[in-house]
Amino acid sequence: MIPEKRLLTENDMKIWETSETRESLLEFISKLAHAVEGFENKQYSEPISDNINAVCDILRKVEEIFEKHPVIQDAHISRFGKIEFRDFYDDLVTNSTKIIKGALPQLADENIEQLSLYLQESWGNKKRIDYGSGHELNFMCFLFGLTKYGALDIEKDARNIVLKVFIEYLDIMRKLETIYWLEPAGSHGVWGLDDYHFLPFLFGAFQLSPHRHLKPKSIHNEEVVEMFADRYLYFGCIAFIMSVKSETSLRWHSPMLDDISGVKKWSKVAEGMVKMYKAEVLGKLPIMQHFYFGDFLPCPEGISLARGHVHDGDDAHDQCCDDGTVHNTWGDCCGIKIPSLYAAGTVEKNQKKPIPFD
Repeated sequence: MIPEKRLLTENDMKIWETSETRESLLEFISKLAHAVEGFENKQYSEPISDNINAVCDILRKVEEIFEKHPVIQDAHISRFGKIEFRDFYDDLVTNSTKIIKGALPQLADENIEQLSLYLQESWGNKKRIDYGSGHELNFMCFLFGLTKYGALDIEKDARNIVLKVFIEYLDIMRKLETIYWLEPAGSHGVWGLDDYHFLPFLFGAFQLSPHRHLKPKSIHNEEVVEMFADRYLYFGCIAFIMSVKSETSLRWHSPMLDDISGVKKWSKVAEGMVKMYKAEVLGKLPIMQHFYFGDFLPCPEGISLARGHVHDGDDAHDQCCDDGTVHNTWGDCCGIKIPSLYAAGTVEKNQKKPIPFD
């Protein structure tokens, strides 16, 4: 079957929330999180399997496609996404099947067809030139599919799936966000963890759970953040946010992260991240209406039949989600346009004055 979007109504979401498919996906993410508990970014599980290296080769092919499509338009024309992203996306769609097959030739053609869609959807939306936690979820689905088809072993490869594969994905994704000025896929502004990602914070909190000295409040110490940015995902996220935000205080531009820093133990942060991911990503229709059900992610019985989902043209907001979906919530894909934080930062530097956009 061709993967389809089926979550269209709040009733669909109620069915989804108790489904085996959701539980399987959550169990997969949970296994990955527990696999990195107590391990730094480069503390890989040895030996690194050939298939882990093959998936990293897939990501490097994606990066090569990105490098073929540099931004050439005037950087000061718009505070929104760069149209060259669409060329990158088209190139990726054209070559995704070939890339997967070249790296993992043992996979059946029909399995590669399933996986290719999730790989394509992992990097943002072509029309809106945006990226958010729903696209990040597609990459998790891609990895989940690789375990279902036997290309990755969740028991043996779990730690390296995060520390090798996911971190490489995150590095490439940040390049896309920075160069193409991808817009946040939603209008949550400062009320999310950051403008784009969720899972680096979740995995990062698990990495730090048993740490004896680093505490959640340590994110306020610039020297500590700099020292551990390359060693732990959570500190890397904080360092990255601080490098692109104009204000120096987390309280000003990232109040949720500031609030979380008041928790005493990383284990409590990790526990809270899992609960938040269930509620704010897997539990939100504006995100999950774009979730694809396929062969390895079967659609639960009773959920709506697939229908078209329009995002074309300037009136996309009016045409999309005409079933009564509430817009402009955290993670909303179809709400008001939010300037890229990179664009806003660049314009602010040029104009030498703050530009409010949250």
